[in-house]
Amino acid sequence: MSATIQSETAVRAIGHFIDGVRYAGSGSRTSPVYNPATGAVTAKLALAEPLDVDAAVAAATAALPGWAETTPLRRARVMFKFKELIEQHADELAALITSEHGKVLSDAKGEVTRGLEVVEFACGIPHLLKGEFSENVGSGIDSWSIHQPVGVCAGITPFNFPAMVPMWMFPVAIACGNTFVLKPSERDPSASMLLAELLLEAGLPKGVFNVVHGDKTAVDAILHHPGISAVSFVGSTPIAKYIYATASANGKRVQALGGAKNHALVLPDCDLDSTVDALTGAGYGSAGERCMAISVVVAVGDIADELVKQLALRARTLKVNTGSDPDAEMGPLVTAAHHAKVRGYIDKGVEEGAQLVVDGREFVGPEGGFFLGGTLFDRVTAKMTIYQEEIFGPVLSVVRVPDLAAGVALVNANRYGNGVAIFTRDGASAREFVHRIDVGMIGINVPIPVPMAFHSFGGWKESLFGDHAMHGPDGVHFYTRLKTVTARWPREKPKGSAFVMPTH
Repeated sequence: MSATIQSETAVRAIGHFIDGVRYAGSGSRTSPVYNPATGAVTAKLALAEPLDVDAAVAAATAALPGWAETTPLRRARVMFKFKELIEQHADELAALITSEHGKVLSDAKGEVTRGLEVVEFACGIPHLLKGEFSENVGSGIDSWSIHQPVGVCAGITPFNFPAMVPMWMFPVAIACGNTFVLKPSERDPSASMLLAELLLEAGLPKGVFNVVHGDKTAVDAILHHPGISAVSFVGSTPIAKYIYATASANGKRVQALGGAKNHALVLPDCDLDSTVDALTGAGYGSAGERCMAISVVVAVGDIADELVKQLALRARTLKVNTGSDPDAEMGPLVTAAHHAKVRGYIDKGVEEGAQLVVDGREFVGPEGGFFLGGTLFDRVTAKMTIYQEEIFGPVLSVVRVPDLAAGVALVNANRYGNGVAIFTRDGASAREFVHRIDVGMIGINVPIPVPMAFHSFGGWKESLFGDHAMHGPDGVHFYTRLKTVTARWPREKPKGSAFVMPTH
């Protein structure tokens, strides 16, 4: 009873952030925000109506001319100040993430750091926006390229990284001279509000960065809004397809990152102890709620029995508790609904004949929280639901194959192509794997191969829709339009009309 009373008295209202101020919103629809560790409602979130999206786009449109004309050097100085403020407020940001997402505090701090790296990358925007120049492409003719802003951009981001994924988008977009409207996940909205306030404190003009919270109503308003030029998205593959098709049909530039089924091939010659350590963290870290989590372990040859034995030992001894516990290795799932969905996948795995080695359903966590223990399946086949679908929970599946070629064929037949890893001591096997695998991001003895900010993040197949990956060089290309200029300054008057394409 006391927990219920506390949750009711502590509930706060969260609105939007438009044109530099917090804004309650035009409608009456709201959504609860939970503390996943207790199940208590901690906030009431305003859900945007189309009028709210209109207001955010209007603010971004009004701010666009002045911000686009601001020199890249001055934009970079705002990013430098923003970087400093994130460093000062890193603990606060991490605590907000843990309180609404549930991941352990150390993991939340790591998320803030990976987002900060993109801000650091964006600080170099004067260099990144440099075009190319060619002298004498023809007689007395020079040609050069210019990168200019695309306009008002929007980001639609997932619950699993409420600070990092938005920071994979808006720092690059803003540094390139665009304005931005962020629609974060309604499950953990507070981090985005703090980021908006820190941007304002860093000197970003009002209206350049706006936040609207909401559900499909807000998303559809963004996808159809004529004032938005580009949309970035990270989420599940069905929604990514919808985002890409809808926004593209409305004339927008789109990058839509979808789901994943990341495999790790384990060869018999690997360092087994370090491999098991890596797979445990990659499979169960953040309760498996990562698009780069390892969810399928491909045991190659005769290593399978010992590998499963060691993984089972680690799964059974995972320290699962509230994210604020400094000793915890894994926290709760984000909501009760998601908890039920992941349990349903475990039920399905048993029903379809997979060998349940460790049953996370048996774990009993703190009362009221959305806790599940680490789960391990063995002898999973490619026809099973737990292999084919993205579970997004602490469920690790082991598939056994006879050799490297069979492992590569298994991965390449999967409809996802986000991330993959191989664990081996043999350089020739690793090189062959890299050459033959149809996946966008590859780790060699690295379980979660998320590229650094100065490279670009993006998968293949049904893990990415659009021509550009996220942040890094691809991010700069996505948030700018290329303009190519060809110029001649003749000293003599041209002789007559030219009716042929110039060739020299």
